[in-house]
Parts: sequence; structure tokens; C-alpha cells
Amino acid sequence: MKFCSNCALPISVKIPADDSRERFVCEACGIVHYQNPRNVVGSIPVFGKQVLLCRRAIEPRLGYWTLPAGFLELGESTSAGAARETLEEAGVEVQIGQLYSVLNVPQAQQVHFFYLARMTTPDFSAGEESLEVALFNENEIPWDDIAFPTVQYTLEWFFADRASGAFNTGLDAQVHCRDLLPKKQV
Repeated sequence: MKFCSNCALPISVKIPADDSRERFVCEACGIVHYQNPRNVVGSIPVFGKQVLLCRRAIEPRLGYWTLPAGFLELGESTSAGAARETLEEAGVEVQIGQLYSVLNVPQAQQVHFFYLARMTTPDFSAGEESLEVALFNENEIPWDDIAFPTVQYTLEWFFADRASGAFNTGLDAQVHCRDLLPKKQV
């Protein structure tokens, strides 16, 4: 960042008063430009015993399978964003359930949130960001072609929980969390 988005004058990197980290600060207007993680929100759309996946029509990971998900918009709750992304990418309205997984991806400056979601109809269609959309039984999941580790972990947890009957409901529900840190270079 070189220029202030508020007044267009040059910015500097310094520790602002009442802070402990270096930030981008505009000396002219005093605006502190915080850089925070981007939130990715999505769902695990379920119809009967099947899960709905989208084959990506965009980079990164063009042609690979994923759960419907994307960036949270300003003024939107994470659950509303998950429902919107599911409609945009998979052409299906879902009933959003409990938060199911939270995955921290610090190297990408992202946090991924996936919600359980119930499809009320088996009707769906590929959105602009999807080449195709399909329902899969667990044994049909294209595991070698899953786009992102966050989706892989979420699907593995989902099928393991379903097999064990471990789905909780209400405020005491377990949310799966994981930090996806970059692999150490040797």
C-alpha cells in the first residue's frame, strides 16, 4: 500500500498511538489502514445421504471440486454469506444450519467458515463460477480432485461425524477447527 484510500496522499508504516503493531498510516488525514484476514464462507449442502459439490470454473484450482463457498461481503453475516454463495455457485437455496468448521489459513490471510445446510429439493444448476454441480454419495467423492485442504478436512469430518452419529445440535454443538499452516521448507 502506497497511498491513502481516503485522501490519496502517501502513507507510511508505523506503530500508531494505542497500538502495538506496525500499520499503514496516513500522516495527512490520520487514517489507519488495517489489514485483516478475509473471511471465506460456504456450506455443506446435503440432500438425503448426498453432498453437493461444485467443479470450479475459475482459478485458483480450475476444474477441481469444492463445496460452494466464497468471500463474505460487507454487511453480511457469515451464515447469510454461506447461503448466498451456495445459491450463486450451485443454483440452490438451502436451509443453513449450525456452523460446522472453522479453518485458519494464515498464509493466504483467510479464515474459512463452513455451515451445515439442508437442500429442500434436488434441483440445482451451475453458476458462473462452476463448470458443473453434482450430488455425491460418500464413496463417490472425487477425493483426488478436491480443490482445497479446507474442503478436504471439512468433508472428512462431516462423513466421520455422520458415520458415528456425532452431529450435535444447539449451542453445545462441536465446531471442528484447524490451523492450516504452511509446510516448513527443508
